[in-house]
Amino acid sequence: MKKIILFLFAILPFFVFPQKKKLSSIKKYRVKTDLRTISDPVKFEIEKFQDDLNKEYLNPKETPLRDDNFKNFKAHPFFPIDLKYRVTADFVKNENPEPFDLPTSSGKTKSYQEYGKATFSLDGKSYTLTIYQSLDLMKMEKYKDHLFLPFRDETNQKETYGGGKYMDLKIPKGNTIVLDFNQSYQPFCAYNAYDYSCPIVPEENKLPIEIKAGVMYNDIYHH
Repeated sequence: MKKIILFLFAILPFFVFPQKKKLSSIKKYRVKTDLRTISDPVKFEIEKFQDDLNKEYLNPKETPLRDDNFKNFKAHPFFPIDLKYRVTADFVKNENPEPFDLPTSSGKTKSYQEYGKATFSLDGKSYTLTIYQSLDLMKMEKYKDHLFLPFRDETNQKETYGGGKYMDLKIPKGNTIVLDFNQSYQPFCAYNAYDYSCPIVPEENKLPIEIKAGVMYNDIYHH
């Protein structure tokens, strides 16, 4: 999704990749003349993320949706854009990462390493999330700078998918990293558990607060 490309968690049997969203747009992509949008590139970027994600799910060659779910899909519900949930976090890189097997919803595992930790403040309180890097993707030139942030929060099983949400990131150049929860999304297996398998959010990335940002979820899919 920025979405760099909703990185699929493999349609291939248990071949799991973090989802990435394609840079395409719905409704001829909102080229807005609204001066507020033009003067606010951050909101413009978030709206583009939303349009790109909708476009992907409406594309029969890219959608994870099956059969009637695809036919009935119109657009994702989103929380209202709230820049409170776009935070600049202090980033500490793990200088000696060790590979580990991250469990997935299929019961299989996929190899990752802990790339670093991001610490940020929200409503006056500090939180830390661990950011991961796929050992498979880091070998590919196109995705060698791709990072993966799975997380859970108190909206899960209410406004969002019970298994948590994901965020796609890129390797930061300094000691900070922007976490825009407005650009977080549900894993493909939330919509189609038959064909997709997704990483399970590690216990350390469960936030004890509500993150009312990004894609919302209606549990109307057959999975």
